[in-house]
Amino acid sequence: MKIGVIIIFHNNEEQIDPAFFIQQINQANNLELCLVNNHSKDRTYKLLNDIKEQCSNVSVVNIKKFKSDVSAVKAGARFMFNQFNLEHLGYATTNLLKTKREGLNGLIKAITENQQVIVEYNTQQLDTQTIKLTLYQKLFSVMDYLKKLQVDNQFVKLQY
Repeated sequence: MKIGVIIIFHNNEEQIDPAFFIQQINQANNLELCLVNNHSKDRTYKLLNDIKEQCSNVSVVNIKKFKSDVSAVKAGARFMFNQFNLEHLGYATTNLLKTKREGLNGLIKAITENQQVIVEYNTQQLDTQTIKLTLYQKLFSVMDYLKKLQVDNQFVKLQY
């Protein structure tokens, strides 16, 4: 089952390791990534496009006027829902990571290595819903899920 993940970036040029991203993303099956550049003033947008050129499952959305994280996530969600038929769509914002490069690399690695567990956890959460959720109500925080998930009896460790 295919999972979509929206990641919001804002002035993250120093934290983005394109080679690491490309390596991790190209190993992931059934994953669509939407990298949203939220009006960065540095080279973030260029780096995201470089990653997109090397990965067939990556899209980039460029927001030209800075928006709140919620609005940036909604922009990414609109794009993803219009382009792909996804049952599961999560999001993460880089400004919630406390460490720099290790946190962003750790986030990408955790998403790519645990996508099946994330889908299973999200399915369990959706199954408990008694009402039909709207487009935006179905969105889930990947970072919250990764904090809660238990993989091989060890919690996924991210640098928050």
